[in-house]
Amino acid sequence: MAKFWNFVLFQAGWFACVLGAANQQVLWPVIGTLAYIAFHVWRSPSPKTEFSLLLKALAFGLVADTLIMYSGCLDFGNAWPSPYLSPLWMWALWILVATTINGSLSWLRGRPILAAVLGGICGPMSYEAGIRMGAGGWGSGGQITGFILVGVVWAVAIPLFFYWDRPPIEQGLVKNP
Repeated sequence: MAKFWNFVLFQAGWFACVLGAANQQVLWPVIGTLAYIAFHVWRSPSPKTEFSLLLKALAFGLVADTLIMYSGCLDFGNAWPSPYLSPLWMWALWILVATTINGSLSWLRGRPILAAVLGGICGPMSYEAGIRMGAGGWGSGGQITGFILVGVVWAVAIPLFFYWDRPPIEQGLVKNP
């Protein structure tokens, strides 16, 4: 049942942030999404590990979206808090996606190829949906190039998030006794 609610709350947060961005009203959707994220971490079996995953996902997403924005392929319009970075509501969405790694997307664990394929397809489709709802636009670099760049980013992101979520012993960071 927890996976179901993770999926439902992910979708609610996505729609709230995208609709808020489309209407230049992102404060409350971002606060609501961050409240769910805090609750998610608090309820996690390993809050410290979960929080670490979410921070890594945030850093990855912030850099990836900002680079795509600078390439001219993505236009967020009002990029608050800084015109030099992707917008805050996108940061919340990257963290929100990471909450699904141990929730509704946990069935992809151990299936990196499938995770990459689904990330490479669903990521750009999500951006396209957000753009069609008015939350941004494909930039002067073109829709096809932007779609491909976003696809590559998400094809890397989903398996990478699963990798980051592995216990330290599986990552080779801790020696077996």
